[in-house]
Formats: sequence, C-alpha cells, structure tokens
Amino acid sequence: MCDDDSLEDMIQYQLRSARLSRRQFGALSLGAGASSLLPPLAGAAGEVQESEVDIKTPDGTADAHFVHPSRGAHPAVLMWPDIYGLRPAFRQMGKRLAESGYAVLVVNPFYRTKRAPTAPEHADFEDPATRAALMALAGSLTAQTAVTDAKAFVAWLDGQPSVDRRRKMGTCGYCMSGPFTMRAAAALPDRIGAGASFHGGSLVTDTPDSPHLLVPKMKARYLFAIAESDDQRQPEAKNVLREAFATAKLPAEIEVYAGTIHGWCPTDSRVYNHDQAEKAWSRMLALFKAALA
Repeated sequence: MCDDDSLEDMIQYQLRSARLSRRQFGALSLGAGASSLLPPLAGAAGEVQESEVDIKTPDGTADAHFVHPSRGAHPAVLMWPDIYGLRPAFRQMGKRLAESGYAVLVVNPFYRTKRAPTAPEHADFEDPATRAALMALAGSLTAQTAVTDAKAFVAWLDGQPSVDRRRKMGTCGYCMSGPFTMRAAAALPDRIGAGASFHGGSLVTDTPDSPHLLVPKMKARYLFAIAESDDQRQPEAKNVLREAFATAKLPAEIEVYAGTIHGWCPTDSRVYNHDQAEKAWSRMLALFKAALA
C-alpha cells in the first residue's frame, strides 16, 4: 500500500484534520447513524440479499459481506474499506450500491490478522493504543497482498450466479485502499472496467511500486475524489494522475472536493461531509453505469 513513513504522515495529518473538523462539521462516531444517512435511491434495483461469506485465498480465509439484487445477474463491484475495516457503515454502503443494480463484495482486508470487526466501536485515532493497533494492521498489507487478494476476490465473484460475467467489474476504495483499486485494475485489466478512489492515500509516491506507475497496465475508467486537505498536502498528485491517464488514453475524472477533509466519504466518519459525499457517490454511479455496461 505505502511505506511506513508515508502511512504515518497520512495518519498524523488525519489527526490534525480531525481536530479542525470537529469545529467545522461536528462529529460522527464510527458505527453510529450509518443507516439513517443512506436513504434509498429513486430507481434502485429494489430488494437485495445480504450474507456474510468466507473466501479462500492463497494466504488464508477472508471474511466479507456480499450483497446483490434478489433477482438476475448483475455487474460486480469489489469494495475495499478504509483503515477501520469492514463494519456496519461499509455494509450499508455496499447495500446501497446493490440497490442500484450491482453485486457487491465488501471485504475485510485484514483477514490475515483478524476477522471483522478489526477496530473497536467508536474507534479514536487520537488514542495511542488504538492508533498503534490500526497502524499494525495497515502495516501488515503490501502491494503484493492487494494483488493476491484482488485475484481471489474477483475469482470468487465470478463464481456467483448473481454476477454477470459478460460485463466488466468495478472496484472502489477509501483512504488506504484507494491504491488497492489501482493494483486490482492493473493486475486484472481484462476484468476490471472501472475504479473509484475516495480520499485515497499514497496514490502517487516516489517509490518504484507507486500506484500511478501502474496506469499503463490498466483498461479501466477512473474516478478520483480527492479531499481538499489531501490536495493541500500533495498538490502535485492530481496532475501526475491526470498525465498518467492521459498518456494511457484512459478516461479519468479527477476532482478536488471543496471543503472536504481526508476521510470525508464514509457515513460514520468524524469528518463526514454529506453533500460532497453524495456528489462523489453520484459520480461513482455514473462511472459504473457507463463503464460496466
């Protein structure tokens, strides 16, 4: 995903942003209020089926949440959570996406260490013990584990009767998992047709395995919804991404969302920005509708 120093920098920046955000936006605790903040969408697919599933990978057994429309076969979406892991807010986000007509797998990327939940309820980054535990989990993942997992999860999805294998698959990620979507798209270019990164961290680095260097291997259209605070910290990243996708002749919507702080999309985030999160969600739906046809 990213080296220890860049991950630590990102988290320390999030801590400072979170302190500021409580004055600007108020506070929402992890795991609280997720359902009420996600109203059904007009024209949604309707009834869905949800289940907790176990998926065999080369490194063990991954636990995940699978949700899909009750009838028919649909394009699949692989959803990666942020550092807080698989939890009620992401299950609800997966359900909402399924109601728009997708078969959605929301995974626990930390399964090698611990089954979900992998963070305590109402987890607080400013608590040293909590931060250390989350950092240890994030540090257990690498660029290679992202690829290994993506291949296993995509293969599992393609074995489900609710997944239309004739249609391309999408993937979306938040914070630390924004790069995971890019590694998946590069490793499985003939299967991944669209990717979305929301306030993704370490998308552009100076290391040989930087995610932006993988763009030539992709065939996916992309959405990058960038937090304003992240853009202030690394203003050149958006231009590097634009150049990489333009050179590869791949469509990419790359936008800095005004007034947002790193972590602003999940509904249980303490820096959740409802209006901008809804805008980003709508752009993801537009991307998937166009790219996964």
